[in-house]
Amino acid sequence: MVKLTKSAADDRPLAESPERSPGSRSESGRSGGDSANGRAPTEVVVAETETLERPKRRTFTAEYKLRILQEADAANIPGAIGALLRREGLYSSLLTAWRQERSAAALASLSSKRRGPQTRKISAEAKRIQLLERENGVLRHRLEAGGDHHRVPKN
Repeated sequence: MVKLTKSAADDRPLAESPERSPGSRSESGRSGGDSANGRAPTEVVVAETETLERPKRRTFTAEYKLRILQEADAANIPGAIGALLRREGLYSSLLTAWRQERSAAALASLSSKRRGPQTRKISAEAKRIQLLERENGVLRHRLEAGGDHHRVPKN
């Protein structure tokens, strides 16, 4: 981004003005100055400080991978696979990796793997047990802290 600013040179008289000293020459056309007013423009470069968002990694479904592999296998004209890769925006290394996964006969490996810690799936019955155990512990703590006033007196 270029911004033009005023400088001390703007206070000087113009090249065509009669206030010029008698022996000075005006060579603004050859020195890169503005020929209209005889002054050289002052440029200030302002750095862009805006940060860009990181690109997100693309993920492909198993169905998409299989469709691309089928199209690549059906291509019998020279250059057809290259055209397919350009059309889909893919690299040939992806095609090679997908072929290796397919030849390993693992359709499950064609689906994308979720990164990070695995989530535990708890059944509704197990959740209910956890809730009741927590509630039981709270009530026991209150009973021990509160004394004997919760008990039924014996006759």
